[in-house]
Amino acid sequence: MINRVRMPELDPNIRNKSFDEVALGFSIEQVKIEASRCLNCVNPRCVKACPVNIDIPKFIQQILSDNFKDAYCTIYQDNILPSVCSRVCPQEKQCEGACVLGIKTESVAIGSLERFIGDYCLENCFYKDEKIEDNNKAVAIVGSGPAGLACAAQIRRYGYQTDVYEALHEFGGVLKYGIPEFRLPKNIVDSEIDRLKKLGVNFYKNVIIGKTLTLDQLIKEYKYDSVFIGSGAGLPSSLGIKGENLNGVYYANEFLTRVNLMKANSFPSYATPVKIKDIVAVVGGGNVAMDAARTAKRLGAKKVYIIYRRDINSLPARLEEIHHAIEEGIEFKLLLNPVEIIGHNYEINKIKCQVMELGEKDQTGRQKPIPTNSFVDIDVDNLIIAIGQSPNPIIKKSTPELLCDNWGRIIVNDYQTSIPGVFAGGDIVTGAATVILAMGAGKSAAIHINKFLRNA
Repeated sequence: MINRVRMPELDPNIRNKSFDEVALGFSIEQVKIEASRCLNCVNPRCVKACPVNIDIPKFIQQILSDNFKDAYCTIYQDNILPSVCSRVCPQEKQCEGACVLGIKTESVAIGSLERFIGDYCLENCFYKDEKIEDNNKAVAIVGSGPAGLACAAQIRRYGYQTDVYEALHEFGGVLKYGIPEFRLPKNIVDSEIDRLKKLGVNFYKNVIIGKTLTLDQLIKEYKYDSVFIGSGAGLPSSLGIKGENLNGVYYANEFLTRVNLMKANSFPSYATPVKIKDIVAVVGGGNVAMDAARTAKRLGAKKVYIIYRRDINSLPARLEEIHHAIEEGIEFKLLLNPVEIIGHNYEINKIKCQVMELGEKDQTGRQKPIPTNSFVDIDVDNLIIAIGQSPNPIIKKSTPELLCDNWGRIIVNDYQTSIPGVFAGGDIVTGAATVILAMGAGKSAAIHINKFLRNA
């Protein structure tokens, strides 16, 4: 059995000072070797484990036959962002996690193969031309993140005029403001969105639905036949402890948006500053926490800590992200839970943490963190809070009839909200999740929107 091919990466001691992409991609020789490991199963479990159901064995066999453009068409039929998803999806928990090879050896590197095909076709300007017959109906998409983009692509393919409204000054949602350049280069996002424009999807930026326009206006004044809400979960969760308002404390959403979208890493060439000193602590254990910690390191912090209330085996972040963080010099301070942020002259200088121990397993299968009576103080210059996000309440406040749960998530039935003809999907419904799950929701919502409009 051929061993799994490892994707080349930048040296950790070089990349932790640079925003250049960490993973360098496969060569044609490497991609052919890795593709040859696929067993081409009769009942491929990898397809069922993919949230958008890409025909994975088919595109891998097309790689082996040197039909890279055909492989792209196979992927693009179900995933309109192959170069994006291949970089940020948790393949180890989805397609690769279901690969039969993984039972006795290592699974096929499906994500790396998808990345090669996506990038190859972008670099060679290959575009899948799709013939679309307009049906004289229009659908508005709220949000240009993963859910909105996936819904827009599928809706456009059905023949609807498709208009995407984005609140920010650039398109891409969390792909632009949340994920750092060293994981997902922004030119990749722009190139993928350009393909949707060629498909006939219209994009409008600086439009806040709930402020600039309301849902009611979209339906009654702009005469959209249906609306899809895919505005994500961009409202940060707070620790709720003393000292959270001190200078030097950031929420991860704000911090990453300043760097990723507003180019704070290039200050003063760009007008947005971000003040990072010598010692930075990040509270949280997910991908956002890893992104924030690795970004802080690249901004010049001498020490960066991850503070997490469970052990390293319970971290919800991708294994790849944890591995990269450790390689880049991020230190993990585990079984600690912040209880107070301490400052001097309105500036943070310490964080007080309670020592935790692990107890019985909870519903997630992880051991519950249990407080002890022991406390430690950690000297820090900055604290970045990365403990989750919830939906922004702007749309709900302007539309009282839109039913939401106690966490602000929109309540849906087959993706349809409490307002007839208004659908929703992605993080605005489920809370913060992965890019590919949001895309799967957007794609599924489009199917229900089409069904609704055809029966209207």
